[in-house]
This record gives sequence, structure tokens and C-alpha cells, in this order.
Amino acid sequence: MRTRRDPGTPAFLVTCEHGGNRVPAAWRELFTGHEALLASHRGWDPGALSIARALARRLDAPAIVSTTTRLLVDLNRSPGNPRVFSELTRPLAIATRRTLLARHHAPHHARVVATIEGLLERHERVVHLGVHSFTPVLEGRVRAIDVALLYDPARPLERRFADRWLAALAALRPDLRLRRNAPYAGVADGLTTLLRRRFPARRYLGIELEVSQRLAPEDRAVRRALVESIGAVAASAERSATR
Repeated sequence: MRTRRDPGTPAFLVTCEHGGNRVPAAWRELFTGHEALLASHRGWDPGALSIARALARRLDAPAIVSTTTRLLVDLNRSPGNPRVFSELTRPLAIATRRTLLARHHAPHHARVVATIEGLLERHERVVHLGVHSFTPVLEGRVRAIDVALLYDPARPLERRFADRWLAALAALRPDLRLRRNAPYAGVADGLTTLLRRRFPARRYLGIELEVSQRLAPEDRAVRRALVESIGAVAASAERSATR
């Protein structure tokens, strides 16, 4: 049962845009012969879905997830970004691509926005955790990162939240290689970047969690550390709000 929080404490929302590599029936023919691509990191973020659900349970937060392959349409891109479509869908007719955006991309974004707006009616601010995983080797280059948080350095509340979460995680797992805004920039095109344009910095915090696929799919200890550390940060925020 969801508990009623004090309006002074932040609400949490967890999303996972690349939680699976499912292909809707209407588009299966398009992916025939591309099974290896679908199974790769290009098709989805292995491990991200289980982490997202675990974080949402710990935070008693809504979870908005997608298990449709990102190769159909990438939910973590803005609709005008050419990379919202993959090499399989980019050659499709304009009308077909618009259909993909309308049926798969727009509903996810609209649901996230509506959820944030609803939470903001009852809470001072919302912390949005977007959960992803990344390949440890890209184009022959090794990414010496285990866990990273992406955020906008120009937004002080995001920076502070990331500092606290990373500190809590480091205390639990000092062996993990932790980074900020890597292997991607926190202000690069994506869902949190779009939402920052819609919601003010004092009310919306967009934090993306990136976990190496070397660890994400099977490492329960890492998942447990992520859950325990975010729980500690959330508890600290609630204590501060009630003082």
C-alpha cells in the first residue's frame, strides 16, 4: 500500500526506457535476420529493468517502463533527433516513422509528464531516476566505469543529489568505479533533458543511472547496494524535511 508522504519531502519516479528487446507483431518482419542485433546492447539495456523495479519498490515510487526494443524507436531521444530511429527504421517512409512516434514514443513521454505533474501537486519536488545500462566496450574502447550518475551540473539540486547517492554507494561498495556524467554527458539529448525544459530546477531533478552491463544483468550484490544507497539518501531527505 502506498503511504502518504509529507508534502515537504521529495517524491520519486523511476523510468526505464530500454528495458527489453521485444518487437511488436506489426513490425516483426522488419527485424527478420537481425536477431543478433536485437540481442546486443543496441537492442536493449540488459539488467536495467530489474534494477529499475528494485529501486521503485524500495522508494515506493511509480515505475514507468518499456520492454519494446530501442531499435524500433528510442524513447530516450527527443522526437526530432535523427537517432530516435535506428538503421532499421530510419529508411522507412515519413508517414510510417510518424506512426512509430505516435504509437510508441509519444505515449511513454506523455505518461512520464502526467505522472510528474500529478506528483508535483502533492510534493514540493520530484526526483526522476532514469535507469539504463551500457556496454563495457564500445568500438574497441574499454569503459573503465561500473556505475555512473548523469545530471545537469548547472542545476545545484541535481548535483547535490548525485553527490549524496554516490557517497552512499561508495560507502557500501568502495570497490566500484563510480563516475559522474560518464560515459555520456548528463545534458545530452534525452528524456531528462527534455523534462528540464518543462519543469523548473527547484521542482524537478532528472538523474540518470548508468550501470555497466558487465555487472547489471546478474550481479545481485550491485543491485542490492544501489537499492540500499538510494534508500539511505531518500531517508535523509525525509528527515531533513521534517526538521
